[in-house]
Amino acid sequence: MQQMQHDQDYKLKDTTPQLGERWTVGGGSILGNGEKYTSTYDLVEQIHYLYIRVVKAKELPTNVITGSCDPYVEVKLGNYKGRTRHFEKKPNPEWNQVFAFSKERIQSSLLEVFVKDKEMIGRDDYLGKVVFDLNEVPTRVPPDSPLAPQWYRLEDRRGEGKVRGEIMLAVWMGTQADEAFPEAWHSDAAAVHGEGVFNVRSKVYVSPKLWYLRVNVIEAQDLQPNEKGRSPEAFVKVQLGNQVLKTKICSTRVSTPFWNEDLVFVAAEPFEEQLLLTVEDRVTPTRDDVLGKIVLPLTLFEKRMDHRPVHSRWFNLEKFGFGVLEADKRKELKFSSRVHLRVCLEGAYHVLDESTMYISDQRPTARQLWKQPVGILEVGILSAKGLLPMKSREGKGTTDSYCVAKYGQKWVRTRTILDSFSPKWNEQYTWEVYDPCTVITLGVFDNCHLGSTEKAPSVGAVARDSRIGKVRIRLSTLEADRIYTHSYPLLVLHPSGVKKMGELQLAVRFTCLSIAHMIYIYGHPLLPKMHYLHPFTVSQLDMLRHQAMNIVAARLGRAEPPLRKEVVEYMLDVDSHMWSMRRSKANFFRIVSLFSGFISIVKWFTDICHWRNPITTVLVHVLFLILVWYPELILPTVFLYMFMIGLWNYRFRPRHPPHMDTRLSWAEAVSADELDEEFDTFPTSKPQDIVRIRYDRLRSIAGRIQTVVGDIATQGERFQSLLSWRDPRATSLFILFCLIAAVVLYVTPFRVVALVGGLYTLRHPRFRSKLPSVPSNFFKRLPAKIDSML
Repeated sequence: MQQMQHDQDYKLKDTTPQLGERWTVGGGSILGNGEKYTSTYDLVEQIHYLYIRVVKAKELPTNVITGSCDPYVEVKLGNYKGRTRHFEKKPNPEWNQVFAFSKERIQSSLLEVFVKDKEMIGRDDYLGKVVFDLNEVPTRVPPDSPLAPQWYRLEDRRGEGKVRGEIMLAVWMGTQADEAFPEAWHSDAAAVHGEGVFNVRSKVYVSPKLWYLRVNVIEAQDLQPNEKGRSPEAFVKVQLGNQVLKTKICSTRVSTPFWNEDLVFVAAEPFEEQLLLTVEDRVTPTRDDVLGKIVLPLTLFEKRMDHRPVHSRWFNLEKFGFGVLEADKRKELKFSSRVHLRVCLEGAYHVLDESTMYISDQRPTARQLWKQPVGILEVGILSAKGLLPMKSREGKGTTDSYCVAKYGQKWVRTRTILDSFSPKWNEQYTWEVYDPCTVITLGVFDNCHLGSTEKAPSVGAVARDSRIGKVRIRLSTLEADRIYTHSYPLLVLHPSGVKKMGELQLAVRFTCLSIAHMIYIYGHPLLPKMHYLHPFTVSQLDMLRHQAMNIVAARLGRAEPPLRKEVVEYMLDVDSHMWSMRRSKANFFRIVSLFSGFISIVKWFTDICHWRNPITTVLVHVLFLILVWYPELILPTVFLYMFMIGLWNYRFRPRHPPHMDTRLSWAEAVSADELDEEFDTFPTSKPQDIVRIRYDRLRSIAGRIQTVVGDIATQGERFQSLLSWRDPRATSLFILFCLIAAVVLYVTPFRVVALVGGLYTLRHPRFRSKLPSVPSNFFKRLPAKIDSML
């Protein structure tokens, strides 16, 4: 009984939240074809808020002693107080801040807006107030026009008369669909004051536009080594920001070395770094002399949209003295040599910053190459429940949670709900979908940047937002226009084992805009065609993905509020390539599970041969004689059989998206020693030098084996998903193909089919395309159990 309850805790649970009506927000999103799609807020519970927009004030009185005024506004509703920032020496301030109070928590019928003068020492001076009766506050329903603010005369402390000064306000009742909601101060954040309120607001982020920068180093001329009389052993070092790559040392010692090597970097737009290129001479294994260098802005280079060659250019290298004593020589540019380069920004590739297994976007960098969207993804982030305490504050455990969702270039972050183990966000977001075979990732985190806690980081350490759990949903596993409401368990692997951190309640809907376009996509390559015409090596892709993740984390970390590095890395699976005995065993048993079906067929055939069931054996003999007598029926029978199996399995099709499976991931059966190895640093922190070398070598090799084994398992699982209705569109296409193939093969002589198939397989290379075939593209888009792996 306990084991059954334990298993149930790790499963998806159907929920029946009180979703809102189909009410809309003005604006919507503009699709690529110019049509307007109006996002709906019917996937979340409709929650009412009291909004107060504090715009500005004028003619405020000055302090008699100081002769100045440092005003701020305090909004009070019952026990809740919100405060604007203050301005120094400004009697006519402009705040333009919005405050939102949840209607559920309103404990008073009066709203008081105070204007005060901030004093450095002592009590702040009272300048005046405005009082509102909540029964008279108007209700605004989107997409109504925003409520116009009005000027209000300030009253004295007792409300018996007017005082000098006026304040411009707007007060109304609205919902989370209001355009003021994302930027508002919320009563849930009442414990956060001042500028700290920005850390709890909801926010939409956009990943920087990433390019592959290809630097083809061809040759150099007239290199002059520092030591007279020796021929240089030249190589080129190219640096872009923190990325440094080098060519090989030219095999011939000449003053005109030739390399013709491609060096590829990741660059983010807007381009902030410049390309630094130095030609160096390998004098000794520990000493390299600089023969010349050049700094080039990235805006100088062409943006290539296809595989056509780019014109090469010669660049003069600069060489001058280094050091304090030779400062005067810096102004004296001495022509030393020149280098021949072919440099371009690749716009026809998709810059990978996430694993291809969980990819959420396959569009090329260049916007001119984008296709029309095929669907709309709407996600309602409703709530979480049963969250565990992540830190201590005032002697008790607490959690300040927020949720992050990432799909394509758009990241969203909900507001932070303070001190709650069952937070309710009820925020809805929309994405345009360009390919259904993509994955949206959602993560829940504890905000550790809201003030001091009892477990504050040590001196010099940086507070990091703690992971609470992650959810992945593959869009191709969703039926179109159906609302999925599930509670997803938040599972995290700790050094002590797998732990359920709580549950995340979501409402998801995938809307198809064009069935024909979506079916068309299933037969096309997963990535842009340049990935197949001029592919990168596996090591190149790993290195470039690591650089892309660092750039994305750095750029998003500069937003306000920042999306911190630890959050971005967790969402992008930065450590997915690390060695893990647990993952290796899980992938091994995935393969074993695949072969169990083949073993079952062999066992069934053995039973037939041994006449365990005479009736079945007689039927198999009859079928065998028919197929031998009429061989042209073999293939039609096979395809018709698969068609019937597909229809039969329709009754048992999955009714909810896949999720993390602790048994599939072998997270429940992992030993303490294996967990210690999985959470060990890389390189290992073990003290013995010999053990460190051997251990790291083993982990590196085993990590590659682990990836290969996982890929094999994924391919087999894709075969299983052909008829499982895991991807309803793919299964529909496949069984329709099986029916058509059965009919065609029935009316076509078998010899003709065999002849055409054999000649097509043996066709000349000039009739072959470098792009993958339609069956290959279709197969690569099929879902696998990798989506459910921890």
